[in-house]
Amino acid sequence: MGRETKETEENRKTRHKMVVVGPHVSIITLNVNGLNSPIKRHRVAGWIKEQDPTICCLQETHLSPKDKHRLRVKGWRTILQANNEQKKAGVAILISDKVDFKTKQIKKDKEGQYIMIKGSLHQEDITLINIYAPNTGAPKFVKELLIELKEDINNNTIIVGDLNTPLTPMDRTSRQKINKEIIE
Repeated sequence: MGRETKETEENRKTRHKMVVVGPHVSIITLNVNGLNSPIKRHRVAGWIKEQDPTICCLQETHLSPKDKHRLRVKGWRTILQANNEQKKAGVAILISDKVDFKTKQIKKDKEGQYIMIKGSLHQEDITLINIYAPNTGAPKFVKELLIELKEDINNNTIIVGDLNTPLTPMDRTSRQKINKEIIE
């Protein structure tokens, strides 16, 4: 009995030293302004590896739908993308092999302006929307898109991307105005 008590005491001490760390998720987003150059793809792949996020969202990839292979990065097998046939716009979501992500639904447009994925990450349902808003009429585009997707948006929705909209005076260039449409 004395030995059993000693082992129980040691187990209790060990158990109190263990720290439970919940799942950590990091998402990075980048407007790449075209990935048709091998040098640029190499730089972006290096940046992704260096940042080592859970999820990487890219905008303005300028790839065609058949160019998925150009987005390959070692350790990132899950690549979801929305592209335009004319190699303009384009968005992509890359998910690290280090996490258990199960895709349940994908919505995207043929213009390559957005992609929405629903799935589970660490047994938690999430919705991720990656947007590349057009340079002209961006506030209207974003508002209409979010209205269109409102059934899919909830507390576990993450919206990232290049919204091409200055949200505060600090975000704008001298020629951009923050009008009522942007404020809405």
